[in-house]
Amino acid sequence: MKFYDCKTAPSPRRVRMFIAEKGLDIETVQIDLMSGEQFSDTYSAINPDQVVPALQLDSGSCLTEALAICEYLEAEHPDPSLFGRNSVERGKAVMWNCKAEQQGLWAVAEAFRNSVPGLKDRALPGPDPYPQIPELAERGRARYLQFARRLNQQLASNEFLAGDYFSIADITALVTVDFAKRLKLPGPAEASNLDRWHASVSSRPSARA
Repeated sequence: MKFYDCKTAPSPRRVRMFIAEKGLDIETVQIDLMSGEQFSDTYSAINPDQVVPALQLDSGSCLTEALAICEYLEAEHPDPSLFGRNSVERGKAVMWNCKAEQQGLWAVAEAFRNSVPGLKDRALPGPDPYPQIPELAERGRARYLQFARRLNQQLASNEFLAGDYFSIADITALVTVDFAKRLKLPGPAEASNLDRWHASVSSRPSARA
């Protein structure tokens, strides 16, 4: 297998953390997004969407989308489980991963891609040019703040996002919060539960992957 990664991008970091939590050794190829390597003919043949991450299987077929890659790795290497230890836990882990992705990560990406000068006409990832919309950047900041408040509330009675176990949802949420911190997006004024959880998950070796 080959994992196509970019060290500076949030989405492939989710897969890197997942791989590290599983203790897997997968050949990794770095794609330089800053230079536009994702648009090259070579990488486009691997992933026509021209985004990272991607996982090329030994058969030659390719999986894209962070969650799909993690689902595959979970099925191939079920221990330790990162999608819950039974059907109820799995449902909660997937549910909170979706919330973290849709309400959090997409909101931060919206703020980022609609405000950074270097992404003019690249407001959405992929091969098609889309103009930046400044109002969407403002909306993204507001959405992230609301998401962080919801995280803080959920973590008031849960050690981890989906319960008492570390899951794919915590990986997505950590990547989201760290991405927001890089962009200096404001979080809640009082977020002791979120701060406790962030310190805990950040101390895991996989957070440095």
